[in-house]
Amino acid sequence: MNCYVLLPFMLGIPLLWPCLGATENSQTKKVQQPVGSHLRVKRGWVWNQFFVPEEMNTTSHHVGRLRSDLDNGNNSFQYKLLGAGAGSTFIIDERTGDIYAIEKLDREERSLYILRAQVIDITTGRAVEPESEFVIKVSDINDNEPKFLDEPYEAIVPEMSPEGTLVIQVTASDADDPSSGNNARLLYSLLQGQPYFSVEPTTGVIRISSKMDRELQDEYWVIIQAKDMIGQPGALSGTTSVLIKLSDVNDNKPIFKESLYRLTVSESAPTGTSIGTIMAYDNDIGENAEMDYSIEEDDSQTFDIITNHETQEGIVILKKKVNFEHQNHYGIRAKVKNHHVDEQLMKYHTEASTTFIKIQVEDVDEPPLFLLPYYIFEIFEETPQGSFVGVVSATDPDNRKSPIRYSITRSKVFNIDDNGTITTTNSLDREISAWYNLSITATEKYNIEQISSIPVYVQVLNINDHAPEFSQYYESYVCENAGSGQVIQTISAVDRDESIEEHHFYFNLSVEDTNSSSFTIIDNQDNTAVILTNRTGFNLQEEPIFYISILIADNGIPSLTSTNTLTIHVCDCDDSGSTQTCQYQELMLSMGFKTEVIIAILICIMVIFGFIFLTLGLKQRRKQILFPEKSEDFRENIFRYDDEGGGEEDTEAFDVAALRSSTIMRERKTRKTTSAEIRSLYRQSLQVGPDSAIFRKFILEKLEEADTDLCAPPFDSLQTYAFEGTGSLAGSLSSLESAVSDQDESYDYLNELGPRFKRLACMFGSAVQSNN
Repeated sequence: MNCYVLLPFMLGIPLLWPCLGATENSQTKKVQQPVGSHLRVKRGWVWNQFFVPEEMNTTSHHVGRLRSDLDNGNNSFQYKLLGAGAGSTFIIDERTGDIYAIEKLDREERSLYILRAQVIDITTGRAVEPESEFVIKVSDINDNEPKFLDEPYEAIVPEMSPEGTLVIQVTASDADDPSSGNNARLLYSLLQGQPYFSVEPTTGVIRISSKMDRELQDEYWVIIQAKDMIGQPGALSGTTSVLIKLSDVNDNKPIFKESLYRLTVSESAPTGTSIGTIMAYDNDIGENAEMDYSIEEDDSQTFDIITNHETQEGIVILKKKVNFEHQNHYGIRAKVKNHHVDEQLMKYHTEASTTFIKIQVEDVDEPPLFLLPYYIFEIFEETPQGSFVGVVSATDPDNRKSPIRYSITRSKVFNIDDNGTITTTNSLDREISAWYNLSITATEKYNIEQISSIPVYVQVLNINDHAPEFSQYYESYVCENAGSGQVIQTISAVDRDESIEEHHFYFNLSVEDTNSSSFTIIDNQDNTAVILTNRTGFNLQEEPIFYISILIADNGIPSLTSTNTLTIHVCDCDDSGSTQTCQYQELMLSMGFKTEVIIAILICIMVIFGFIFLTLGLKQRRKQILFPEKSEDFRENIFRYDDEGGGEEDTEAFDVAALRSSTIMRERKTRKTTSAEIRSLYRQSLQVGPDSAIFRKFILEKLEEADTDLCAPPFDSLQTYAFEGTGSLAGSLSSLESAVSDQDESYDYLNELGPRFKRLACMFGSAVQSNN
């Protein structure tokens, strides 16, 4: 069989090509060739390829023709098409072998079909030749536009970037066959974004073509178009949008929009007070907008500016206190600069922005002001009352200059007048108080709430008004056998006065003791002196004690002298010079002193114990008055329970029978004269008890009262004693209810009531006998 391959409408020219690779056959046939050309091929089936265009405008499109060289045209052969797509996509004319495509083909879905062909003799039903396999290829046409698969595009680039800076690369893809002409060759172009951006035609790389300022526009929309077939006529295209944002760089310095700020501050404001804020503006954002404020000009060094990094404001604070009377207005200049500035951007920050601040000081009513922070005055002791001490002075710092009134806080020794003159109200004694610490208060006359205080120190100067005296009490002793010139005592002196120089004392005997004294004195010139015997031998029996008058003078101006008496005891000494008798006397004196102290201590102890016993006695007496039942004997069967009980289970703490009582009032009965009736009543009083129902009702009422009482303590048991009994055997003892006189009554029955009524029986029995 001869094979023909028909390539219909390839480049607009229908061609019929011979089959390639035909199997050899003994017979050879003529093959029709296009335009009258003839080509002999080998007999048999060959592998064929058909090229079908991708786009078809008709429902049935002729693909090609299969024909066996044994077919003589008498319609005795039948052609069959087998394989994937046979009958659904492709059909064959069984008589002529023409192949048709019955549906639209899409190369992007399937570009190759492998089919099989068979020729059958109709008369015999047998295959004329074996099956032959052939291929139908779908040729590509430009039916797919370019598509951007990574949409949406977004890029960030710093503002003020130079030309040629890479922004982003966009890429489109075309589903057409890249090997088929220029169907898939793309060309990029910029539809929107000039003159700030450009795109490379073949790569899709977007670059900056002009510098941009974020403060003018911070983002741009760029539209990129991709065309296939290298942009030739008939090419398909696709577009995409790219959002390009400009990131901020610190290309703007902060600027004060206000060239002058006016602030006020009170003169009473403490240091560190915020008196106002200033604000600069920076077109940059984020870290590039952080700024620092500072003082550029302030000759007074009174103010400072700190930065609030959250609000980017400058806070003007008071660094030193201001005084309206001293200076009521200030002028300072402040500047601002960015906190973070790159070196390559310093050209934008060469000169800092400044502003001028005028600060007005507000006047307030201030308290009086003393001329000095404190005062120290001196005055001699023993000066008379009303003596001048010193003068303090305070003024009103305000313009109205209010008069000042002075006062001294808690002082009975000094006084002050309206002129600030301090005088004494009593005579001063340095030995009592050498310094006085005063508090002087100044008050404005026009506003008494404005008060100031200042310390004043008054030193009392010393005058020599105290004579020297013995530094201690001396007990001196001399032996009977003492020789002349023997030292018996060393003395010293003290002076309560304050001396500018060191104290120096002079010791001498009085004139009488100097002329006729058994003792003499030697001044050691070191504020001490020694007493020596002036004769030999002393007699304890004749002269047991000597009294010597010693004159002590100081070095004050004027010098003062005092007379001090020294007592010298004569002692009986042994041969070794031991003064046993004097030691005994000294011991006795010492013991006598100790005895007085001991007696005083014992008296104090007795007074304390007496007070304690008296208090206890009063308490005991008060307790007896409050609880008389503890001391009185009623001779009745009284049950008393001091224990708290053990709860509901504790039944041994009390006798339930003792609780049986009755609320029934006793009936008044006439007195009986017969002893039998009385004895009967006595037995009834012992035997009859309250009705059980009444008793139960009473107990329930008491329990209900205890349960509903919110103020009752939480006792473990409720004990109630309210039953008084059925009455006395003798009835009422009141004379108001007596029906008969005592003379008519017989009391013999009292002898039968037992020993408790024995005394009563004797008393009434004797009375009856005497009456009879």
